[in-house]
Amino acid sequence: MNHNPDDLIMLFNDLFREKHRTILVKGSDEPEYLPASDPDGLARVVFAHGFFASALHEIAHWCLAGEYRRTLHDYGYWYCPDGRTPEQQQAFESVEIKPQAVEWLFSLAAGSRFHISVDNLAGDGAADERTFRANVLKQASHYLEHGLPARAQAFFETLRDFYKTSARFAEYWNLDRVRIAPTGVEND
Repeated sequence: MNHNPDDLIMLFNDLFREKHRTILVKGSDEPEYLPASDPDGLARVVFAHGFFASALHEIAHWCLAGEYRRTLHDYGYWYCPDGRTPEQQQAFESVEIKPQAVEWLFSLAAGSRFHISVDNLAGDGAADERTFRANVLKQASHYLEHGLPARAQAFFETLRDFYKTSARFAEYWNLDRVRIAPTGVEND
């Protein structure tokens, strides 16, 4: 299956440009969220290096951000860069559970491969990767059972329709959950 980030740009912009005055755009380096600079302007979700997975991750963050957070640069969060201390990494992992769960479901809906990211290559890695994987699985399972937040649900359904994954989604989910959180992890 072809995973062209231009397709994500088209789908996102068609879905959210008018209603939420937000567009998805390719960036060159670090991803970021740029709120509209004037009342008639557009907010921009910028993803890194034109990577498909980066786009899905940034869309997940945008779908979870509340109305007030979407008025702030990078949703008002301070990003602690790669090379985090164990305490900083633990805090990072706790706030990344929901975005990574949404990104995972988006990836499956698009028929693409999801990778858990602890995003700490220059540091000591994950604070507790096993627990992090289990928590992402638990959150994704919750979303599948109870529904995603409204914007995330709309984009999820758009991806399933565009990539024609609806009929086999349950099969993809059952296979991928074992890969992401091997047996025993989900029961911790």
